[in-house]
Amino acid sequence: MNLFEEIRSVVLTALDQLEAEGLLPAGLDRSNIAVEPPRDAAHGDMASNAAMVLAKPAGKAPRVIAEALAAKLTDDPRIESAEVAGPGFLNLRLEAAVWQGLVGTILASGTGYGRSALGQGRKVNVEFVSANPTGPMHVGHVRGAVVGDALSKLLAFAGWNVTREYYINDGGAQVDVLARSAYERYREANGLSPEIREGLYPGDYLIPVGEELKTRFGDSLIDKPESDWLVQFREIATEMMMVEIREDLRLLGVEMDVYSSEKALYGTGEIEAAIQELRDAGLIYEGVLEPPKGKLPEDWEPREQTLFRSTAHGDDVDRPVMKSDGAWTYFAPDIAYHYNKVKRGFDELIDIFGADHGGYVKRMKAAVSALSGGKVPLDIKLIQLVKLFKNGEPFKMSKRAGTFVTLRDVVEEAGADVTRFIMLTRKNDISLDFDFAKVLEQSKDNPVFYVQYANARVNSVLRKARDAGITVDDAAMAAADLSKLSHPAELALIGKLAEWPRLVEVAARSNEVHRVAFYLYELASEFHGFWNRGNEDVSLRFVQDDVATSQAKIALAQAVGVVIRSGLGILGVQPVEEMR
Repeated sequence: MNLFEEIRSVVLTALDQLEAEGLLPAGLDRSNIAVEPPRDAAHGDMASNAAMVLAKPAGKAPRVIAEALAAKLTDDPRIESAEVAGPGFLNLRLEAAVWQGLVGTILASGTGYGRSALGQGRKVNVEFVSANPTGPMHVGHVRGAVVGDALSKLLAFAGWNVTREYYINDGGAQVDVLARSAYERYREANGLSPEIREGLYPGDYLIPVGEELKTRFGDSLIDKPESDWLVQFREIATEMMMVEIREDLRLLGVEMDVYSSEKALYGTGEIEAAIQELRDAGLIYEGVLEPPKGKLPEDWEPREQTLFRSTAHGDDVDRPVMKSDGAWTYFAPDIAYHYNKVKRGFDELIDIFGADHGGYVKRMKAAVSALSGGKVPLDIKLIQLVKLFKNGEPFKMSKRAGTFVTLRDVVEEAGADVTRFIMLTRKNDISLDFDFAKVLEQSKDNPVFYVQYANARVNSVLRKARDAGITVDDAAMAAADLSKLSHPAELALIGKLAEWPRLVEVAARSNEVHRVAFYLYELASEFHGFWNRGNEDVSLRFVQDDVATSQAKIALAQAVGVVIRSGLGILGVQPVEEMR
């Protein structure tokens, strides 16, 4: 149940009446009419822009429409008052019974409260992580993994059919470097000194790969030419790295539905088919690009290349898909991979990229637009860097990888739940400071503790009620007399709970899962404030001498717990029942 949508329907019905009476012309576009929380809670429970949206097309002053609309709205038994503010905004106050009834709705719905049919079952592919299979995942991958997984959970909650996908970049030169690095560990496993020359991967995570290669090949490939071992070593090392990457993702609570291989695109005709599709649309041509702006690189020279006319689909410049020597550019297999996703029947595509892929956004969107005839939208979320600190100082951890801090290091130090929540406390395109001391401290400044503490307090209310002999099972809560929830502070807390379904839809529409973390912190703050008021005003305490009053108040606490657990479920964080 989305109470804001319910009241929006009341507004639309009132507008129907104004049309029937001739005050408004028929057929006006109402799609931008909203009912939402007011910026200032003192102005009411909800606010609508209906009069402001309709004034110009209706040819009337917004206040004239607003005043007529307000008179209609107060006829509805759910609306206590409707006041016109400023140039024509409507501030609405709801009857207490509406808020009280919502508590019962939440308890009856459980963690299904807030679920939406917004996605209408549309198929969406969320590609995230997609780290090169050349080593364990590092801290930079953690944030993208959490954002992608939580966004997938959010979209599923809001009615989409979600596929989580990992694109294995196993078709480029980096996997040859991996094979050569593994060869040195293979030599080491056979008692020789490894030669980790510049350009190879130095991390000791490849020692087990070397041991596996020795087990399979003994010393038969020592001092053999690269052509004798490169392909086999590449495949074995990549496979072992992907096993480790899967284990790292599992530590973080991430499970992919599909793993797609870049290598599988080569030699199968998929790249050629995608480029031919663009060629048939008149979007592939032979040409020479303009020189890059600014200082020219020393190795730049004008040369004819095979180009994709990406400017026809919103890009700044056309992009090469084949080099002058006939080899594919890095962009070509990415075009083919996204064409593959389009052919698989996805209605929407989402890519979660590192911030260093910013230059790829427009060209990739142009390719998907061209290959889908503009029917499949692609949203690309760029993930900014994570900086590690401890007590405010840059924190250096054990670097098993040789050159970077691993995902496993972070999760083992902070825990998966804390790591996931903190990674979602900033919008994805803003850099994030991760201070190990702060994320583990028990204070209001630590959002994950603050939210978990609210859930623990809900559970403590239930324990105290049971100790006092008050029945708090589902049947008792369903039968509670919620009319006893009449204090303004209680109604304000319910008002915050009412925002949850709307928040889910807003976050899902914009693919901004951090909004869920923000909302949970605000709800926890509201709940803790309410709890603290009970220290001074005993009538606000959850457990009272009167059983019926206690049950109504406990139902409110349980409703808070339901929404917190639901939100934490989207974030992939386990709720805590008791703080230790």
